[in-house]
Amino acid sequence: MDTKIDCQKISNYLNKVSSQWNGKEAILEMKVSDYPHWKQMEWIGFYFQYLCEKHLRDIFEFQTPRYGNVSFDGLYKIPFDFKAHAINTSSHQIIVNDREAISSAIKEYGEVGLILALGKVEYNDEERTFQQWHEQLKGGLSKYSKERIKRGAWSRLRKVKFALQQISFIQITDKTLVKCGSFQSDFRNSDGKPRRKKVLLDLEKIDEELVHVIEF
Repeated sequence: MDTKIDCQKISNYLNKVSSQWNGKEAILEMKVSDYPHWKQMEWIGFYFQYLCEKHLRDIFEFQTPRYGNVSFDGLYKIPFDFKAHAINTSSHQIIVNDREAISSAIKEYGEVGLILALGKVEYNDEERTFQQWHEQLKGGLSKYSKERIKRGAWSRLRKVKFALQQISFIQITDKTLVKCGSFQSDFRNSDGKPRRKKVLLDLEKIDEELVHVIEF
């Protein structure tokens, strides 16, 4: 398949990534490095983004290109997004990026790329010790957590470890978008304005789009 994704060159940098991610160690590493997303609950996705920025800085530009208020995670010949996904869950769908921005990037570059880390996750214990540790590190409960507790809403168990099994390189073109659904197409912001649609990629429908895999 004709693709601008330089899989081998990118792989030469990413195959150095550790396959065992410990939540506490990953969060502390991001914090020490002043990475702005170390406080995020879904640390696995942000940690992979951090690792991509760390290992690919010699060949990538980051947080570019931008379409309106939406940017891609990186640019190397074509725009890329970096995502991580747990394979030991019932869902095989990935929320990628703004649908309009992806369409614009495909029109400009011919395609966009998704670099996807896939692995098995381990969850927090019932006492939620990892969650408590993270909240203390952040300086106490966030506004979001306080509002959730006030509403009596259920709190999900946090992911504490991630065993990386493969990094997949996925090519997204106009043909791919036809097969993809949309996320938050019926959602609205607090001011009542509709949220922008995001591309929802079903991994079970990916075939010719999977152009390269790094095994761990």
